Amino acid sequence: MKIATFNINNVRRRLPNLLGWLGAAKPDIVCLQELKCTQAEFPADALQKAGYAAVWQGQKTWNGVAILARKAEPVLTRTALPGDAGDHEARYIEAAVRGIVVGCLYLPNGNPQPGPKFDTKLAWFKRLHKHAAGFIKDDLPVVLAGDYNVAPTPEDIYPTRSWDKDALIQPKSRAAFKALLDQGWCDAIRTLHPEQPMFTFWDYKRNRWPRDAGLRLDHLLLSPALAPRLKKAGVDRAVRGEDGASDHAPAWIVLT
Repeated sequence: MKIATFNINNVRRRLPNLLGWLGAAKPDIVCLQELKCTQAEFPADALQKAGYAAVWQGQKTWNGVAILARKAEPVLTRTALPGDAGDHEARYIEAAVRGIVVGCLYLPNGNPQPGPKFDTKLAWFKRLHKHAAGFIKDDLPVVLAGDYNVAPTPEDIYPTRSWDKDALIQPKSRAAFKALLDQGWCDAIRTLHPEQPMFTFWDYKRNRWPRDAGLRLDHLLLSPALAPRLKKAGVDRAVRGEDGASDHAPAWIVLT
């Protein structure tokens, strides 16, 4: 079973890119972030023709998350991360697919920091910690996949000081990610590629893609009940270099 996460950065604009990648990579489950479309605008028909059923939570202009399944029907279980009834941003969706619980997330960016947006990021992380702990306690096979907006270690960003004040690499952001791992979650990409950069994001500005000035922001975390099934993992870097590409590349894993 192949599971991928892809910050598509506007699913309608990048639909040709998405369909081309789906046809070539043939993932069984896909988590998408930054749909940037309303619920009604999501291209469900085009994806269905490509062989993928979907559940999604759209939002006008920003955010938006979706779970796609090939030759399967995702069973929707959540459309929001619990813990804050006042949070109306489309950043979390959850479904059961092929015997696995799939949580697709788009964590707040947190910039500028310090400030209210960074506080929101850390508060969202705390809610995620609580929800994730429940999966661990119940010993469920779960993947939490998405754009975490965190480069967890210095090895997850190209050599630079230009991001030093950015929310993506702050000690508190990294500590919040580590707290998830400390619950028992397996960082699938880093587990199988402990020494390679494995970047998933290259900003459009400052020629960062041609320079390979990337960050690893997109992660697939596996619960202890699922982690033993991990066999392969990677990043489809070439997708980032296509015409009209998202600024992210898909990250993926293969389970037995």
